[in-house]
Amino acid sequence: MTIKLSAETEERLIGSIRRYFDVNMDESIGDLKARLLLDYCVRELGPCIYNQAIADAQSAMQDKVAELDVTCYEAEFGYWSKK
Repeated sequence: MTIKLSAETEERLIGSIRRYFDVNMDESIGDLKARLLLDYCVRELGPCIYNQAIADAQSAMQDKVAELDVTCYEAEFGYWSKK
């Protein structure tokens, strides 16, 4: 699966990368270098982060499904016990 960022997100990330270099690396980089670094991160790091997010979501959903029998339970044959 290819991770595709929207144009707006990509531009904001490029700006963030450039700012990070200005503040933390004591050097500036241009849009092209920032775009190349972003492309590398998305291709190399993105799938790892994506897969972990899917695993976390799956685990959370499995926990919720496991609780269904407790949270969505109604006692049966209770009509006569209420009177």
